[in-house]
Order: sequence, then C-alpha cells, then structure tokens
Amino acid sequence: MSASHTRLTPATAALLLAPPLLWAGNAVVGRLMQGSIPPVTFNFVRWLLAGLMLLPLAAWVLRRDSGLWPQWRRFALLGLLGVGMYNALQYLALRTSTPINVTLVAASLPVWMLLLGRLLYGVPVTRRAAAGALLSLAGVATVLARGSLSQLLQVQLVPGDAWMLLATLTWAWYSWLLARPPEGGYPPRIRADWAAFLLAQIAFGLCWSGAMTGVEWLNLPASTDARGPVAWGWPLALALAYVAIGPSLVAYRCWGLGVSRVGPTVASFFNNLTPLFAALMSATLLGEPPRLYHAAGFALIVGGILVSSRR
Repeated sequence: MSASHTRLTPATAALLLAPPLLWAGNAVVGRLMQGSIPPVTFNFVRWLLAGLMLLPLAAWVLRRDSGLWPQWRRFALLGLLGVGMYNALQYLALRTSTPINVTLVAASLPVWMLLLGRLLYGVPVTRRAAAGALLSLAGVATVLARGSLSQLLQVQLVPGDAWMLLATLTWAWYSWLLARPPEGGYPPRIRADWAAFLLAQIAFGLCWSGAMTGVEWLNLPASTDARGPVAWGWPLALALAYVAIGPSLVAYRCWGLGVSRVGPTVASFFNNLTPLFAALMSATLLGEPPRLYHAAGFALIVGGILVSSRR
C-alpha cells in the first residue's frame, strides 16, 4: 500500500501534530530571546548543538567514502538555504514582527512553491492552483496589512514581515531542491538515513551560518551593557536546548515519518496548524493575543491551499 493511501491513524496524527507545535514554539522562543542574543548568532548556535547531537548517529556521512563529497555543491546549497538562511531570517523577522504574523506568512509556502516551480522547473500551474494561490496571497496581504485596507494600499510593512517573506521564498527553493534531486539522485545510503541526510546539510550550513555570524558581530552596535551582546544564563541555555532538540531534531524526524505514512498532501494540512499553535502560545506567554485579521488571513490561506490541492 502506497503512502498516499495509508489511513490516518491516531498515532500518525500525533506524529504530524508534533512538528507544527514545535515550530510554533520555535517562533515564540525566538521572540522571547530578542535582546538576549543576536538572531544570526542564535541560529548558528542552534544548529551547532543539533549537529553535535547528530554526530553519534551519523558521523560516518562526513567520511570521504560516504558518497557525500561528489555532491558537495548540492548539499552546500541545501545547507545555505535550510540551515544558514531560513531560520536566521525568521529570527531576524521576530525582532519587529510577532510569532503569529511570522507563522502566517510562512503558511503561504505552497504559493511560492507554485511560482518557483513554474519559473525554475517549468512546472505548469493549473487554474485551480492559480485560484488557490490568489486566495492564499489575499490571506498573506490581510496579515501584512493588519486588516487595514488603507495600510495595504500604502504598503506599510514592518521589516520583520519582509524578512519572513524572504525566508519563505528561501524555504520554497530549498523544498524544490529536495523534490528535484540531482541527476542520479541523492546517495541512497544518505537519503535513507534521516540523521545522515540532516547532518550533511548542517555540516555545510554551519560554514555559511558561521560566516554570517561573523558579519553580524562586525556590525553589532556598541553596547554599554557589561554583559555584552549575549546574555548568557539559564533562560538562554534552555531556549537553545529547546530549539536545537525540538524544532530541529524531533520535528524533522516526526515529519519524515508522518509524510512517509500518509504522503505530503495530507501532511501539508497539519503544517498549517502552526499559526494556530503560535497564536495560542503568544497569547499565553507573550501577552500578544490574536486579532480578527489573523483569523481572516488564516482562513484565506488554508482556503487557498484546499482549493489548489483538491483533485
């Protein structure tokens, strides 16, 4: 029985609920840590810790005979987009935007997948998919305009919204690179081992992220705070432990297992629960309750995805 015809069991539903819950927590924690650590540095330390935890499981992938190095350019690009850029841009977005806004903008991913698929790979866009894309874009516009038509007409975006749009485009390209492997495919042994496949990306991603962190530190404003740019302590340590283990390792593993059981179409609907979880967490932890325009935007985004994915 193929994955796309596998019945959605309670166990599989639990697997697919864990990633959006953890990813929503990532946005909230990223917001909480603003002012405690520079955003690009936060991303670098997150993936450094995740990579160290993966070493006992998949260190073999870094050996010369693992099959990784003939495709190092592809993995370097995956590492740049998925590890080096996406979450760094998200943490940067959370400086001026809210977790609800950030996760709602990220929920427009299928729209950008359609556009990049057409531009980069010549994948045709059906009328139904185009209609769904327009609905989802209307949802994103509703969120970015804070529900105000006058603000939408004046195109007044906070910097964080623009950063998150760029992050979502980055993730769309990353997703297409996964869906369209290089000629001959990814090395079978690496592709079959989730830990090895992720560690291969992290290894290159840390090089990119480390360089970006260096640039960030060179451009940090002069601080009069004796503690410096990073407020080391238990809050930051717990935040780093969470983002390194939960959104990075646990969510990745649960998502892979869930998609293998029910297929990417069904799984994508679970992914769009992330803004709802982010809204609940924000109201509880940050005192940032959701607004009516958040609900309207979410309804339009999900409606667009439902329209475009119906057979």
